[in-house]
Amino acid sequence: MLTIFSENQSGHAPLRELNNGDWMDFAESPARLRSILDKIPSPQTPEDHGMEPILAVHDPAYVDSAYWAVQSALSALDAIIVGQTKRAFALCRPPGHHSGRDYFGGYCYLNNAAIAARAAEAAGLGPVAILDVDYHHGNGTQDIFCEDGGVFFASIHADPKSDYPYFWGHADETGAGEGTGATFNQPLPQGTTWEAYAPALDKALERIAAFGAKTLIVSYGADTFEKDPISEFKLTTKDMHRMGAAIRTLDLPTLTVMEGGYRIDALGNNVEAYLTGLEAG
Repeated sequence: MLTIFSENQSGHAPLRELNNGDWMDFAESPARLRSILDKIPSPQTPEDHGMEPILAVHDPAYVDSAYWAVQSALSALDAIIVGQTKRAFALCRPPGHHSGRDYFGGYCYLNNAAIAARAAEAAGLGPVAILDVDYHHGNGTQDIFCEDGGVFFASIHADPKSDYPYFWGHADETGAGEGTGATFNQPLPQGTTWEAYAPALDKALERIAAFGAKTLIVSYGADTFEKDPISEFKLTTKDMHRMGAAIRTLDLPTLTVMEGGYRIDALGNNVEAYLTGLEAG
């Protein structure tokens, strides 16, 4: 599968973070890239799209980081726009789905998926749907499109009663104003396995199809993996393949942007399994 990645994304390398009241090694480390690139050895370098697509989503006073992760997403989308490929993978780091127009959180600074969605709309590829399968709810993405009926946002994630971001992602959050009904949240309990996850994924795909989406953007997080150090779902590497294969059944032009996933020794295998399922079913 066509993969876009910039080595500039490796420069963000904090050492420690405060998590639940104690210091730990920074989970969103450059080692995540190396694990994935071991399985995807020939990515293409992104083109520089400048600031305009970023400012279509984020407040100008806020934008000052994570630039090349966005360029990876936009360059992968370019390949879909010109018909070079139907499915592309943007190896984005840092992730983006927790960032709103003018705020950051959860390792995220610029919302790669949201920026790509706006760019897809501008290129005439709408209606656009975003499917977020990261363990943590994509609160920034939901917030950006909450009142926008032209972009459908579906998320399957840990129940915010127990997990970050805590205050977003409840099932009764369905959008507002012109966006009412264009948000679909499915919070699941800690310990969720594929047996419970698969029906939720099917429901999300059904809603995306009913919305009439012409382009799909997947916020893919491998932190649903059973051994992820900061997450509590129980999906296996085999389940990642199943996830990709299920998403493929929509048969839509699909851009996958990398979000979370922190079990470094398994991350490359999990991403490879997902992409193989998405590419070949």
